[in-house]
Amino acid sequence: MSKALEGIRVIDMTHDQAGPSCTQVLAWLGAEVIKIEMADGYGDRARHLRRDDPNLDSYFFLVLNSNKKSTTLDLRDPRGKEIFRTLIKDADILAENRGPGAMDRLGFSYEEMSKLNPRLVYASVKGFGSFGPYSDYKCFEPIAQATSGALSATGFSDRPPALLGANVGDSGTGMHTVIGILAALVQRNVTGKGQMVEVAMQEAVLNLTRVRYTGTLSDGTPEPRQDDEFAGRPGMVGGLFACSEGGPNDYVYMMIPPENGGMFKAAMDVVGRQDLVEDTRFDSEKGRHDNAEEIMVVVREWAKSKPKREVMAAFAGKGVPCGAVFDTAEVLAHPHLRERGMITDVQHATRGTFPMIGCPVRLSDSPVELKPAPLYGEHSDEVFTTLGGLTQQQVDELRKDKVII
Repeated sequence: MSKALEGIRVIDMTHDQAGPSCTQVLAWLGAEVIKIEMADGYGDRARHLRRDDPNLDSYFFLVLNSNKKSTTLDLRDPRGKEIFRTLIKDADILAENRGPGAMDRLGFSYEEMSKLNPRLVYASVKGFGSFGPYSDYKCFEPIAQATSGALSATGFSDRPPALLGANVGDSGTGMHTVIGILAALVQRNVTGKGQMVEVAMQEAVLNLTRVRYTGTLSDGTPEPRQDDEFAGRPGMVGGLFACSEGGPNDYVYMMIPPENGGMFKAAMDVVGRQDLVEDTRFDSEKGRHDNAEEIMVVVREWAKSKPKREVMAAFAGKGVPCGAVFDTAEVLAHPHLRERGMITDVQHATRGTFPMIGCPVRLSDSPVELKPAPLYGEHSDEVFTTLGGLTQQQVDELRKDKVII
């Protein structure tokens, strides 16, 4: 079965997380993604981050680079530069998230690459964009959260700001970049011309945080810490409810909006308090709003005697929004995600078999086939002899000179 992006070739100059998360989605959807790593014996920095074994690629790298090919080039060497330009001539996309000005210094700016290939979509991820007062500043995940407003609204009001567990700065930016690339490809089908796609990490996180700005837009005051947003909202039955196991993540998060009488009735059926449905204190939205704390007490008492999965199944099965707080180990082993293929086992050349997080985007006519991340330089010979116009002897000579590893 054909893939959605079959026939699309990506030259991947990304590293760490923001760029690789973008090119990984393109690879999942069927594009040929050729990762260019420096021929310095080190490659993508992500191969070495959070390593549990100094002789193996880190899981940090493996979860961000599945379905790609890896090549190596010394891009400071004129011969390496020439090979890179050859690859660009027939590419559809160039993706990069190098530091400010790095691509320009290599001679690979958008202006130069578009001269070689006017159909090229040139995708650039930067911390703060290519212009503006902060454009020369570097950025990582916490910096993007801090400068977008997300950090200031996260955590508890009596404590310093708290980082989000989800990587909205890195992977969130990567997803925004995918959207821009796909839009540029669609427009290219009309115009025949590629274009520059730029996504700044600060701006991507700002976009993801935009609902938090509604209060500031209303009255001009800064948004306070989120705290437990629903539990702290007057009249709202919702928030974390402790369950019987007593561990650090043995909670469920549940919401019973006061305006939804049907959810209130369903919840009371679950906890065996049908009598409260007829109680005049709770028979209207206003009553449930004014007496929300009493409902919280009832639910809290019922939940604390039962395991979180049982609590989730009981409420969610009755149409009441309720989710158990699963830790990362529970998620990797979860039968729901396993059945859907979102968590699946892959076989890696050096790591053996391990669970991999898959593609959350599903297309009915082009399902994703998950493949392991490449070894460092695994596809250099294949790529340079087929697409780079080199003979195997030339590749061997360049390897001897350390232009290729």
